[in-house]
Amino acid sequence: MKDDMYSVEQVADRLGLHVRTVRAYIRAGRLRAVRIGKQYRIAASDLDALTGQTPPAVAPGPAEVSSIVQIDGVDRAAADRLGTLVLASANTGHDQTSPLRVQTVHDEDRHRLKIIILGDPAATAELLHLLDAVLNADNGLFDREVHDA
Repeated sequence: MKDDMYSVEQVADRLGLHVRTVRAYIRAGRLRAVRIGKQYRIAASDLDALTGQTPPAVAPGPAEVSSIVQIDGVDRAAADRLGTLVLASANTGHDQTSPLRVQTVHDEDRHRLKIIILGDPAATAELLHLLDAVLNADNGLFDREVHDA
């Protein structure tokens, strides 16, 4: 990004225009300028916008998703099994340059498990699909009944 500032005279010289023409562009709003005292200063980006030169496109950064899954009715044993499954899935088969970050928190008093997932949208979606399949299947891994000791 250019941080250069130009005077009206410099802009006129660069564009091959008369100084009055550049001032007329500023007054008409065709060219953005900042008034400092009795003089105008034109940013390089505003000059580029006037001449039709576009700055280089900025590539979007990697997207990140944050998800919190709350599961009620989970005892300690089921929370441990489910936590192990989720962590093992998060640590295998994904792009290691942007790994999933997963944390599990079990509240024994409320029989509640929270799973916090941060990472790539596709990998997060894959992990959420796995969780959905496990929670909605009758596989014995997750017992919905909570037994108080």
